[in-house]
Amino acid sequence: MPSNRLLYGSTTFLSAFLLFAIEPLAAKQLLPALGGSSAVWLTCLVFFQVTLLLGYLYAHWITGPGLGTARQRRLHTALIALALLALGSNLLFKAVPTSTDQPVLAIFWALGHSIGLPFLLLASTSPLLQVWLARREAATTGEPAPVWYRLFALSNAGSLIALLAYPTLIEPHLTLRTQRILWSAAFVLFAVLAYLIATQLRSTVPTSELSSRPDPEQAKRVEGEVERPASLPAASRTHRWLWFLLPLAAAMQLSAVTAHLTVNIAAIPLLWVLPLAVYLMTFIVAFDRPALYKRPIVVRLLVVMLASLGYALSKADFSLPIGLTIAFFLVECFVACLFCHGEAYRLRPQRASEATLFYLLVAAGGATGTFLVGIAFPLIFSANYDLALAFFATAACALAAMWNEGWAQRLLWTTASVLLFVLVMALHIGYERQSLVAVRNFYGTLQVKQSVALIQHSPMRTLLHGTIQHGTQIFSPEFSRVPTTYYATDSGAGLALRFCCNDRPRKIGVIGLGTGTLAAYGQPGDSIRFYELNPQVPPIARNLFTYLRDSGAATSIVPGDARTSLTSELANRQPQNFDILVVDAFSGDAIPLHLLTIEAIRLYVAHLKPTGILAFHISNQYLNLAPELGLLAAEAHLDARDFDSASKDDRGEFRAEWVLMTADPTFFAQHEVAFEATHIATVPGLRLWTDDYSSLLPLLQLGGHWN
Repeated sequence: MPSNRLLYGSTTFLSAFLLFAIEPLAAKQLLPALGGSSAVWLTCLVFFQVTLLLGYLYAHWITGPGLGTARQRRLHTALIALALLALGSNLLFKAVPTSTDQPVLAIFWALGHSIGLPFLLLASTSPLLQVWLARREAATTGEPAPVWYRLFALSNAGSLIALLAYPTLIEPHLTLRTQRILWSAAFVLFAVLAYLIATQLRSTVPTSELSSRPDPEQAKRVEGEVERPASLPAASRTHRWLWFLLPLAAAMQLSAVTAHLTVNIAAIPLLWVLPLAVYLMTFIVAFDRPALYKRPIVVRLLVVMLASLGYALSKADFSLPIGLTIAFFLVECFVACLFCHGEAYRLRPQRASEATLFYLLVAAGGATGTFLVGIAFPLIFSANYDLALAFFATAACALAAMWNEGWAQRLLWTTASVLLFVLVMALHIGYERQSLVAVRNFYGTLQVKQSVALIQHSPMRTLLHGTIQHGTQIFSPEFSRVPTTYYATDSGAGLALRFCCNDRPRKIGVIGLGTGTLAAYGQPGDSIRFYELNPQVPPIARNLFTYLRDSGAATSIVPGDARTSLTSELANRQPQNFDILVVDAFSGDAIPLHLLTIEAIRLYVAHLKPTGILAFHISNQYLNLAPELGLLAAEAHLDARDFDSASKDDRGEFRAEWVLMTADPTFFAQHEVAFEATHIATVPGLRLWTDDYSSLLPLLQLGGHWN
């Protein structure tokens, strides 16, 4: 029996590790077609949860009473063979979306076509092996066997290790090609282990005769838990609903907290790892160390966390240091997910025949929760209320789970649910009052606010993506055509536009539209070509800001991902011959790495005149991108300088960092340019970014080089 558990445990652990290793690898390969939006990862997360649900559905179906052991063995062996065939025929990792008109559908198609079958096989492993192990042990001992729920915790441990290893060990040291080779080899090993388990199946007692008594080792760890009799009742309908609703609330917490932290609190790359790690840890505690789930303490903590963070959301001027704010949200996510997963485990089925149904409903809840936050809410709401809705869902599920605990708990959680629903309504009203316009789509939430500028107390409009400012305009006769924020005349972009062309007409390319601020530099005879990924940005720039229509230059906007568009133009023998190409497509932590590889630089150079200039906007509090751009410039035989301009609050100008590259030896020699330029420092051991390799970790500075 111990050797059986070692084989089953090793296979389960390896399957979970491979699941979470393939997720960031597959998502990273979608970026060249879909841009660097953080929504790509969130949509991928929805796909992974849905495929996990399908894997659990397969496990529930194949272990059902309608199929005998022999048919189960043949079917699962056939699935293993098909997955290996997909691996060997180069279908794996191959599909890349070619259109961004429907990004959600494009992501689902690409992932389903490339990794869908192997992912489904891996996803089905944990619930499937739990049932097969119980049957095998029952057949060996002749007695009802327990469902080894510890396998589920072991599965989440494998997932957690892969999650932490990818950005810290795998991505910084291995190219995508090497990652694919190693992952494929590990998948072959998993397939061999899974085949060995399938071939060892033999005639066993029916699932309905198996008990779901706690594993003896586990029973010793759970205080006060006694062995259940072999004949056990079926789970109630209420319990089955809670198997679905509690994981739904936990998944909403995961998705909403991740989005809130990375968009509204701190644009720290790789920050998304922390909420997901917290989420997996709660699964491990709930299913492997249930004695650590102290229900009275967790319930009290949950009340405190929901009340305090709900209050913080209701106060627009409420603020704490970034580190403390991140810690509060992570603690709240941990407490809420531990409550949801701990309650789901407490209500787990007593019959082994219901074990796969239990996991199926848990997966369905997780898939539904991520779908609501990742896909449904952006379509339904024009603003982001995801966090408040996640808090409300958690309180409502707590009300259902605690209903039988007496009137005090019913009153407490009814009151909490009502107050959090009122919070959602209050946020909606406040958001509508503050905004001239608010729209939301796959790429995030856009909001235009109007305030009063310090200059002559003139009206000022600001475009926000989450909390990131993408441009402002001061509406007064003297300043309406003056570039502000990161694009002032002494910024890197301003210097490039002022000193590049000796007053002759210029052809300018800009990747990233925003409010169209750079159009303020346009002179008669100039042409400015903007490339914009988000289809909701151009109407805002044209109708709520006047930079485009007031510009002296002829302006045009090309929709879609800039690299895809530039590649298509070059393929059609239409090099743009830009005097200047500005790359300004960053949004917080959503660094579009595919725009910063050596292949991308060579594409830009192909669209430049011989004396043309590349200008990269790299203002970022937590990333020092300049050394990597210095490497890229050297590889492309370009000279590069760093430009760091100071803020001027009285003029609406922000501190900005730009890197300029050019093959023209005279540009950096000009006095005004040379005075502002600094040489780029090197970072030992830094590797050149290519389409096959990139990593933000060597450039991450949590202390903030922008303070």
